[in-house]
Amino acid sequence: MKMLLTTALVATLFLTAAHVSPAADNTPPEGFVALFNGKDLTGWKGLVANPPKRAAMTPEALAEAQKTADESMRQHWQVVDGTFVFDGKGKSLCTAKDYGDFEMYVDWKIKEKGDSGIYLRGTPQVQIWDPAQRPEGSGGLFNNKKNPSKPLVCADNPIGEWNTFRIKMIGEKVTVWLNDKLVVDNVVLENYWERDKPIYPTEQIELQNHGNTLYFKNIYIREIPREE
Repeated sequence: MKMLLTTALVATLFLTAAHVSPAADNTPPEGFVALFNGKDLTGWKGLVANPPKRAAMTPEALAEAQKTADESMRQHWQVVDGTFVFDGKGKSLCTAKDYGDFEMYVDWKIKEKGDSGIYLRGTPQVQIWDPAQRPEGSGGLFNNKKNPSKPLVCADNPIGEWNTFRIKMIGEKVTVWLNDKLVVDNVVLENYWERDKPIYPTEQIELQNHGNTLYFKNIYIREIPREE
């Protein structure tokens, strides 16, 4: 009987440990790939200007500007316990690869009065901020002028707790879930940089900052093929 009890206790402890294991972080669900490996800045780069300005640069000028931006990035973005941590200085963190249509997940956390966002195809943005300062909550397409810019509901967790975005972008339209609640329903994301043009067909994804300490992890993406 004692051996049976001991075996049962070990099994219970094993299952409990498995349930809380941090190895679950930065492990993509089926069909997705991890944009962040939980260890270092591989696959990411520093911010150089904006899409039209980058497009106007010569390859040589862009390469030199990127080198400088990457040096700054490494000073202000660090990986701590499987999490991207931004120190509140410097510029946004950008994917090294450009994306067209996609679905992505990203976990984020801010402090009081925090202000951040997710740039889609190089364009602002799926908003992140402190609901105590902005009661409408996070997840809206803040820079929209003609189309809806505010979230449908406030779905933020309390400050200091992790939140999860699920973002889907097809063509010009974006749908956002925050903590499993629909906050943006198939809304056109306007081109902030060139208001007279539609959103760019492909561009980088950015973790934006407004001078606050920020935390990101579990960043996964699934590229969606476009119909011919």
